[in-house]
Amino acid sequence: MRIYSDIVEKDILKRLRIRKRSVFRDMIAYLTSNFSCEFTMSKLCRVFGVRDVHTVREWIDGARDAYLIITLMRYSPKLKQQFIAPQKVYSIDTGIAYAMGFRISENFGRLMENLVAVELMRRKSYFNADWEIFYWKDHRQREVDFLVKQGPIVKQLIQVVFASGRDEIRKEELDSLLRAGEELRCKDLTLITWDYEDEIEREGRRIRAVPLWEWILAGNR
Repeated sequence: MRIYSDIVEKDILKRLRIRKRSVFRDMIAYLTSNFSCEFTMSKLCRVFGVRDVHTVREWIDGARDAYLIITLMRYSPKLKQQFIAPQKVYSIDTGIAYAMGFRISENFGRLMENLVAVELMRRKSYFNADWEIFYWKDHRQREVDFLVKQGPIVKQLIQVVFASGRDEIRKEELDSLLRAGEELRCKDLTLITWDYEDEIEREGRRIRAVPLWEWILAGNR
């Protein structure tokens, strides 16, 4: 927790000259421990009693610039919709969330999703500067965890599931991938699992299931 405290105190509070220090600490602790979840600026304002949404946006930018959190926007071909839709937050160091009491054993799916988010941002930073990374969700609440866009093309759709066998994968997870693939004309549909590898064929399309460890290693070759 000393590293976390140093980042909050020296890299954010002091640099941004934040006056509502305790409110900021509470909000960042909330975001860090609720990784892999959606949030909105307006909801954070209500929960923590901050009047101006621009203040919350500045705080989140500060936490992101200090490499404490990652935020992803929801993909939409309409730029305005991207800005008003909820975002998702991820913790760059899940050890911080664990130190705050997050029960990793009960939330392996969220932990896996967080790890994939961090790895995707690493690949973007080191090898693919032209990537844009989003999540996808439609009006029926069907969701895909990650959408990788390169220029005007949606390059890959990634769903993360804590599963060790085909029978542990929910139909909704596959349906969301297929729907997003059809809507966005993306053929590279990837299912990152805990320990299950296969090619799943549905509705004339293929979904590649790959274990998390193998997917991570593939990015370092």
